[in-house]
Amino acid sequence: MSREADPANAPETRWAWVEIDRRAIRSNTRAFKNLLDRSTKLMCVVKADAYGHGAVQCAKAMIASGADAFGVATVDEGIRLRQAGLSKPIVILAEPPIESAPLCAEFDLEPAAWHEDFALALGEAAAASGKVARYHVPVDTGMTRTGLWPADVVAFREAVSWHRGIECAGTFTHFATADVPRDWDFELQQQRFADTIRAIEDAGMDPGLVHCDNTAAMLLAPSTRCDMVRVGIGLYGLHPARSTEPLIDLRPAMSVRARITRVVEPPTGAGVSYGMTYRLSRANIQIATVPIGYADGYSRTLSNRAEVLVGGMRCRQVGNVCMDQLMFAVEVNRAREFGKTEPVHHGQVVTLMGEDGDQAISADELARLRGTINYEVTCDFGLRLEKVFL
Repeated sequence: MSREADPANAPETRWAWVEIDRRAIRSNTRAFKNLLDRSTKLMCVVKADAYGHGAVQCAKAMIASGADAFGVATVDEGIRLRQAGLSKPIVILAEPPIESAPLCAEFDLEPAAWHEDFALALGEAAAASGKVARYHVPVDTGMTRTGLWPADVVAFREAVSWHRGIECAGTFTHFATADVPRDWDFELQQQRFADTIRAIEDAGMDPGLVHCDNTAAMLLAPSTRCDMVRVGIGLYGLHPARSTEPLIDLRPAMSVRARITRVVEPPTGAGVSYGMTYRLSRANIQIATVPIGYADGYSRTLSNRAEVLVGGMRCRQVGNVCMDQLMFAVEVNRAREFGKTEPVHHGQVVTLMGEDGDQAISADELARLRGTINYEVTCDFGLRLEKVFL
């Protein structure tokens, strides 16, 4: 197996943790970098603590594999990278509050800007310390989320371009349906963005780095890669959609493990967890507990629906998932068929996501059961569980 369920990785204070394979992060980053022309930069998106994987450690691994810039969602995320010693450009992909303009200038962050007062406040803060702050203009080509309408971009640039404390570092948009091949809305967004860039240039201004591709667009529509691409979920070994799976070989970087804290063999009819939504229908069934629950990202919607891996076996999770604990069932006779004299035992490692033997539970499997996307699955696991970097 590629990732062993090693009990030595468990933190001293709690028998539940996330493992992050930095070799996978480096491999995935190189895979995307190798698809690009030398003239196209790679922005690695590490917002939300690198989608739950640990932003600082992941960013350092990505630098070693060719990252040219980093994308974050908040000022605090950018500052943490700077304080960790990262010197690459850091772009804040949404406009932060105007009160944060001095921090953006101090830490050389490149925020998105679409309000004149924010852009000018950024310029004032930078000029006061003898700097020139860089910003990126987001264009709303159809996402209806953030930025300027295409018709307003040139006027915005003209309104702020006089300030000596700022310069436009880039112009970008975000695609809403890039994961759908030959989608009409995607093509319309492309055209609107191309028209906007042309309008900026016709007005005698430099758009800076032009970037519009997310992971899906980079893979499915190579002609839209422009000056820089923004790759997010793919860096962590996950695909944004089924349509991208044949196009690049990726290695999932996150595994979620726990160690068994209790094993019992209850009588027939015994109930398990809140509401007793599961009852033992026969004897010779072990109920094992691991210290991980919905507060750790293992959603309560998975109750009585998901499986875990232990000793290379798939075992059904049973009973309602608790805030800090969950239980699973082990059929004693089936376990013995696997050649196990003792089905499961206290302290044994359980894999909730990842590989164990020739079995694997993916973020996509858990996402399907939850009715969500793999992005949310990894972000949730990164909230409270301690990360062990391999």
